[in-house]
Amino acid sequence: MKDNPYLPVRARIEKIIQETCSPELDVKTYCLKLADGGEMNFLPGQFLELSLPGVGECPFGFSSSPLGRERFQLTVKRTGKVTGMMHSLREGDHVWVRGPFGNSFPLEKMEGSNLLFIAGGLGLAPLRPFILYALDASNRSKYGAVDMLLAARTGGDHCFTYEYDEWRNKGNVTIRLTIDKQEPGWKGLVGFPHDLVRDLALDLDALYAILCGPPIMIKAAQRSLMEMGLPADRIYTTLEMRMTCGVGKCGKCNIGRRYVCVDGPVFRMSDLSEMPAEY
Repeated sequence: MKDNPYLPVRARIEKIIQETCSPELDVKTYCLKLADGGEMNFLPGQFLELSLPGVGECPFGFSSSPLGRERFQLTVKRTGKVTGMMHSLREGDHVWVRGPFGNSFPLEKMEGSNLLFIAGGLGLAPLRPFILYALDASNRSKYGAVDMLLAARTGGDHCFTYEYDEWRNKGNVTIRLTIDKQEPGWKGLVGFPHDLVRDLALDLDALYAILCGPPIMIKAAQRSLMEMGLPADRIYTTLEMRMTCGVGKCGKCNIGRRYVCVDGPVFRMSDLSEMPAEY
C-alpha cells in the first residue's frame, strides 16, 4: 500500500461468499486483490477504509489471515448506504481501499498461553485473522488450548461455518455455538456468552480472552470473566464499530482523550476501565 493514508488504491473483488442464511441478517465476505499487484500487509485487529466513488466510505476490519498478503478479505453486513451498495456488487467489480490502520492484538505477548475467543454474530470477523494466525501450522505450537464461544441470534446467523471442522482438527481446539433462543433442529447451546462462559473449564492462570460483538455482550462477558478471576489486563477487545475516518481527524471515534482509530481499535479491558463508559 502507498504511504499516503488519504489516497485510496483500487482493489478487485475476486470472490463473494454468502455467510448468513437468515432473512434478518445479510452478511457477505469479499475476497479482494489490489489491482496494482501490491500486497496488503496487516496484522490481526487492524482495519482499512473502503470507498465506493459517489457513495461513501466505511471502515472494516480485516477478516482473513494476515499470512496471505496477496489477497485479503472483508466481511460486510448490509446495514446502510455504503454496505447496501457493496452488497449489490459482483465478482470482477472494483472498490477502493486505503490502510491498514490501527494497532493489533499482542500476538507475541500471548504466546505460551491458552486463548479464549468470545464472539457475538459478526464480531467473529475481526477475530478470525487472529484465529487463523494462531491455528496456522507455523504458529500452532506457540499457543496452548484454543476455546471459542460463538454466539448468534439464530442458527442461520453464524459466520464462517464452513471452516469450523478445519479449525477443530488443528489440535486442542474447542468450538461451542450458541443462539439466543431454542429453535427447531438446533443442537448447540442456547443462551448468552456471559452466562455460558461460567460453565467452561478454563485455566485462568494461563489464559487470554479476546472478545468482539455488540457492546452489551462485550461488557457482560468481561464482567463474568473478571468475576471468575481473570484479570482485566488479560482480556482484549476491538472497538472498530466506532470509527469513521481512520486517521484521528474527524473526532467521531473519541472516547475521553482516546481516539479508537489511532489508539485502537484493540484495547485491554484494564485500559477501557480508565476511559468513559461510552463504548
